[in-house]
Parts: sequence; structure tokens; C-alpha cells
Amino acid sequence: MTRQNSGQPAHTNRLIHETSPYLLQHAHNPVDWQAWSAAALEQARREDKPILLSIGYSACHWCHVMEHESFEDEGVAQVMNELFVCIKVDREERPDLDKIYQTAHQLLAQRPGGWPLNMFLAPAEHIPFFGGTYFPKTPRHGLPPFVEVLRRVAAYYRDHRADVEQQNAQVRAAFLQLAPEPPAPGLGIDAGVLDAAQAEMEQQFDPDHGGFGGAPKFPHPTSLERCLRYWAASSLQGTPNGKALEMARLSLHAMAAGGLYDQLGGGFCRYSVDEYWMIPHFEKMLYDNGPLLALYADAALATGHAEFRRIALETGTWAMREMQSPEGGYYSTLDADSEGHEGKFYVWTPEQVRVLLSAEEYQVFAPRFGLDRAPNFENEGWHLHVFQGADAIARAQRLDVARVNALLDNARQKLFEARERRVRPGRDEKILTAWNGLMIKGMARAGRLLDKPEYIASAGRALDFIRATLWKEGRLLATYKDGKAHLPAYLDDHAFLIDGLLELLQARWRSADLRFAVELAEVLLAHFQDKDNGGFYFTADDHEQLLHRPKPASDEAIPSGNGIAALALLRLGHLLGEPRYLDAAERTLKALYPALRRYPSAHNALLNAVEEYLEPTQTVVLRGRPETWSAWLSRCVQHYAPRRMVFAIPDGAVDLPAALASRAASGAVAAYICSGLACGTPVTELTELDDRLNDGEVRGVNR
Repeated sequence: MTRQNSGQPAHTNRLIHETSPYLLQHAHNPVDWQAWSAAALEQARREDKPILLSIGYSACHWCHVMEHESFEDEGVAQVMNELFVCIKVDREERPDLDKIYQTAHQLLAQRPGGWPLNMFLAPAEHIPFFGGTYFPKTPRHGLPPFVEVLRRVAAYYRDHRADVEQQNAQVRAAFLQLAPEPPAPGLGIDAGVLDAAQAEMEQQFDPDHGGFGGAPKFPHPTSLERCLRYWAASSLQGTPNGKALEMARLSLHAMAAGGLYDQLGGGFCRYSVDEYWMIPHFEKMLYDNGPLLALYADAALATGHAEFRRIALETGTWAMREMQSPEGGYYSTLDADSEGHEGKFYVWTPEQVRVLLSAEEYQVFAPRFGLDRAPNFENEGWHLHVFQGADAIARAQRLDVARVNALLDNARQKLFEARERRVRPGRDEKILTAWNGLMIKGMARAGRLLDKPEYIASAGRALDFIRATLWKEGRLLATYKDGKAHLPAYLDDHAFLIDGLLELLQARWRSADLRFAVELAEVLLAHFQDKDNGGFYFTADDHEQLLHRPKPASDEAIPSGNGIAALALLRLGHLLGEPRYLDAAERTLKALYPALRRYPSAHNALLNAVEEYLEPTQTVVLRGRPETWSAWLSRCVQHYAPRRMVFAIPDGAVDLPAALASRAASGAVAAYICSGLACGTPVTELTELDDRLNDGEVRGVNR
């Protein structure tokens, strides 16, 4: 940022009026940035200037690099302002624009995009005719300097207008072809896609280090959840697929031991730059940690591994400590950088560690985290990564394992407290509805399965904040920052929040939360559903008209909105006996089934819905007084049962739907157990409950 002699910024552009931290980071660039708006688009049309659309997010390292190199440079900014209408977009606020223009980049360049994304759009229809990701200020990595790119793109638009228009027509036609192909008449949904997905994931699996593929390596929680669920389903059929369980177990162990996981503070970074999970890209995203929290809680229940329970608890505690606002909602991201260097907050030298620990603590800490080895980070630094188990250290040093663990706990706490005094990475404090839905589910599920009522309370605070602040006149908003909620919500906001609500209702019943889930489901059906072909569009029918209206099917960094919507509607439909929700879910699965069959393992969220469509959820409703049902609830979550929902509704609950109001307790506690829409007689004895639950859960795992 250039400053005047007075210390005030030398430049202020129109982004100063935005709330997004990412946009505000660019508010004092000499570039005449604007947010995406009707006024900016009209200016481009009126002046017949191409649009430079630059999309990024606040935790993006290369976004910061490009800003510092080019957008803060007076000379580069002058060229940008002269030749283009410059529009900045926060991808986390406008995932609709990001999806469209990332797809356009792939169509034009025949390779995936990324961030920062810089696309050049024709001003009339906003169709891109050229684009790229990071452009250096000076020639580097085989890339031309950014100013040269700017001048050549502007000249091409000026001198080859007919070619631009011809290419735009081709891009427009390509977008039309992206619509899901209609399913063949009579095509049924069968379990073969579940087997095919598992076979594909086995081919992609890294048997040495866990996870899928090579570097860079992402955690893919939806894929690992699918492995656990596939193993559970095969176990219930009497033919347990040990490979699926081992894929999940090895990956979860490796991720927890690696530098992807914050060994001192909890929580996971975005991805590993190597195949070993050792060195991460250090940003922490809410959307990764919510699903990973739920996954580790599930894995703890499925396998009995204490390590998985510890990781879940540390991640939940991290989320409450560092990501929950005083108002209740969860913040979005922690930056990768601090003091201008990626990872500086997290990296140590052996000397820094040695002065903080006692000799005995250092003696076990160094081999545990590899400080007795060569540095694994730049500038002779070390990013903590588990190299040796406590048992091996105890044997080598002739110590009791309990003593080793106590020393390690003390050492970790000392380093954590010392790290807290460092300059912290930046935090993007906008509150996104969709990502909050993911974390509400993670916190509620971990709280319920691991008996952590404070996690359930945390999820409840986040939900109450969203309902009070982002639910306005019967419609949901997507983002909140500094007292302002705005932007119409997307498919993911509705689907993830309904899914989170269903998990929270199982952790603590409130009739108002069920009503909210129903209201959100009604908005989905009224405004997002493709009423002709099935499935849900990413944007509502009254959303701003854009170049393309996506209907996303595959999982990306977050699970597919259509997959989560279908699963949530199946579950809500079975709970309430509401056929419209079940029909909408079925139509979604049939509409997207051709895409799912082509590449099953890219659609794991949809596969979870397929699984519960073919084998409906077991719904357990407990009625009675809360002080009498503790043992019943404990029994319901004693074993891993991914296709089970458990709702404990107190006798005094009011405003219940008819399907639930009729289930009044005939004694101290009554359990109503349904498979799909078929319900058995009420269970009033705990021993009978045990017999009735056996069919839906996995027992006897080799722990």
C-alpha cells in the first residue's frame, strides 16, 4: 500500500465500501477496483472496455503475491485502469461467479484454473475471451510479465473483434452443453455405482502414505467418509470390506501425524504440498475442518482408536477458540502468512524448542516430532510432524509410556503458549452460511458421539446467530460481516444448513429448529429445484442472471450441494413422512445419475444419498422425560451406524408435526424405530431396544 507523507493511504477505490476482508485488502490499491455490480458492468458496456475480472480470497498466498507485485504498483495499475474496467471478487462471497469463470477458464485453456483467477471478459455479455491464474510482474516460470499480458489482451480485443465474438459464441455453446444429460427412460438406480466408486478409489489410493493421488495432496473428507460407510454397509451384509476400512484408517492416521494437522493447536490446513502430509499450505479453512471434525468423530466410534477421538476433540476445541465469533457464527479462514512469510507462525528451530522445555521434555519431544533430524522447512526451520510413537520412545529411553505421554503433553502445552505470543496469521472474519452449516454439523456430531455438550452448545450458538441475522423475510442470505448481512444464499447455504440442523436436532431437540429446517427445505423446492428435469441449481430462480446457471453434481473442496440436498431431504422426508421431500431427492438422484455413473468416485456426497435411497435410514425417536433417557441415548450411539438418526423429543415439546406429535410416551421412555416410512411397535424396555438396533450398526471391529 502506497502512503502519503501524512501516513494516510495514497489511494482509495470503491472497494472501501465493501465488507469482505479480501476486497478491503485491495481498497487502497492504485487500481480502480470495483465490486461486481450492475454499475460496473454498465460502465464496461458504455465505454466498450473489456472487463478484467480478478477472483481470489483472503487466505490465498498467491493472491497476496500478485497484489504486492502488480496491484500495488503504480505503473501496472495505470495500464489496468486505462485499458480495462477492473472488478475484484471474493470467491467465498460469490461462489456463483467463481464456479462460472473457473469453468470458463477450463474451457478456454483446457486445464484447471485456481486462485487468483484473472479473466478478461467482453463487456456486452461478460463472456471471457482470455484468462489465467497468477501472472508475475516480471517474466518468470515461463510466464510473460503482467503488463505485457494486459497490453496484448487489450490490443487483441480492439483489433480482432470478430474473432472475439466468434469465440464467445463457442464458449456460450459450450456452457449450454454442460447441462446434465437426461437419464435414459426406465434407467434405475442400483448399488453398482457404490461398488464402482470404491473400486475407483482403490486405484487412486496411496497405500504407502494414505490419501488419494500424489502431491499436492488434499484430505478429501467426503471420500474417506464414503470408505467408512462402504465398509459399514458391507459388514452389515456379512462380507466386510477390509480394504475400505484400511483406506480410511491409514489416511486418517497419516493426516493426523503429518504437518497437515496443527500438532500444537489443533485443526487442519488446506492441503499438503508433498505426498507425505509433511509440509502444508498453511491456510486453515472452516469448510475443511467441519467435515474433518465429523469424520474423525465417526472414525473414533467405528474403530475405537483413541487417536481419532483426540484429533476430533482438539479440532473442535480449536474451532471454538479461534473460529467462533462472540456473536456465535464461525469465521471463514486463517491466513497462510504472518509477517509476510508463509508458515512463519507454525515453524520452529530446535534451539527455540530447547529453551522452552526441560531437558527431560526435550529428550522425548525431539524424536517424537523429528527435531533430531534435518530441517524440513526453509531457513533451517522445522514444521512439527510425528515421526515416532510414544511406545517406541518409551522403549528406547526405558521410560514408562504414561510418563512419555505426560512429558509430551507438557511440552506441547509450553510450545502452544509460546506460539500464542507470536504475530498471528490474518483471520477472515466474514461469516458464511454454507460453511457454518458444515461446522454446525461437525460440532453437533462430535458433541453427540464423543459426549461433549460444549460442542453442541457451540453449534447451537452458530445456528441461532444465522437464524437471527441471515434469515430475512423467509429467505436466506449468504454472508455477514461488520453488522451487515447480504447477498442471496446459494444451494450450498440451504443444503448444508438443513444437514447441520438435522445433526443438531439429534444432539438437542428444539421444535423451532425443525421448523427452520422445513422452511429452508421449502425454499429449496420453490426456488432452486429444476422442476422439469430434477436436481437443484446453484442459484435461485430470482437470482441475478449470469452467463450460466450451474447444477453442480460432483464434489469439489466441499461436498456437492446436490448430494447434500438429496441426503438431507431423504432424511427430513422420512422423519416427517413428507413425500414431496422424498420425491425431490429421488428426482435429484435420477437427474444426476448419468454423471454419477460416468465417474462415481467424483460424486461421493451423491453416493451417500444413493445409499440411503436404496436402503432407507433407520430413524429412532425417543419420547419421554430427559432425565429418564440417558441410557437409551447412550445405547443408540454406542456403535457406528451411519444410516441411523436418533431424536430424543421431551414429553413437553410443543408445535410438533403430526408425524411426531402422535408418538407420545406410554411409560417412562418409549422408542419408535422406523426404517424409511415403515415403523414398528413402540419399544419400552432397554433390553428390547438393544435387540432392535442390532440390524443397523457395525460391531466387533478389530480395534
